[in-house]
Amino acid sequence: VPGKGVRGHVEGREVAVGRLFDVLPAELARAKEEAERGGRTAVVVGWDGVAQGVLAVADAVKETSAEAVRSLRALGLTPVLLTGDNRMVAEAVARAVGIDEVIAEVLPEDKGDAVRRLQGEGRVVAMVGDGVNDAAALAAADLGLAMGTGTDAAIEAGDLTLVRGDLRVAADAIRLSRRTLATIKGNLVWAFGSTLAALPLAASGLLNPMIAG
Repeated sequence: VPGKGVRGHVEGREVAVGRLFDVLPAELARAKEEAERGGRTAVVVGWDGVAQGVLAVADAVKETSAEAVRSLRALGLTPVLLTGDNRMVAEAVARAVGIDEVIAEVLPEDKGDAVRRLQGEGRVVAMVGDGVNDAAALAAADLGLAMGTGTDAAIEAGDLTLVRGDLRVAADAIRLSRRTLATIKGNLVWAFGSTLAALPLAASGLLNPMIAG
């Protein structure tokens, strides 16, 4: 079930894992809430239509992520955390790395809509992603940055592939792109400027036409 979990049959019983249970026993509801308050993602496991347990899982935030966010801010960018995770979990991670704006509990097919919504607010959006569920958002963004350590679908959807699985490389890529564009603009100014100066001088006989050419 995209964005919600997995169902299957194991030894004749229907097993479900993920966010597939509308009603939880009081004990499991407390365990789920406690896990989410602690910044972990709660995964409910059950069979025969009844929730039986809660698994608490968490991604370890890379030591370099907070530094990467600071680098992006230094470039004048506003980092946004876009995730399908529970809001409390997402906000805990955002606090850890210094991100103020969080868009959470988004299904994979809705991530592209979230990017387009930001664009509709007049923002130019760069999206960094590594999973199959990021592909639509990477394709919709003005600049899609796919992590080279991610899935083939994400790499195919992105405009640029970052070879290392380090978010700091995204800031490096944007910084390099800006410097490259500045060099191109500078070259155009010198090229057109020298032409505009040289041609009238050659036409008036003050400069050898070969030099003007």
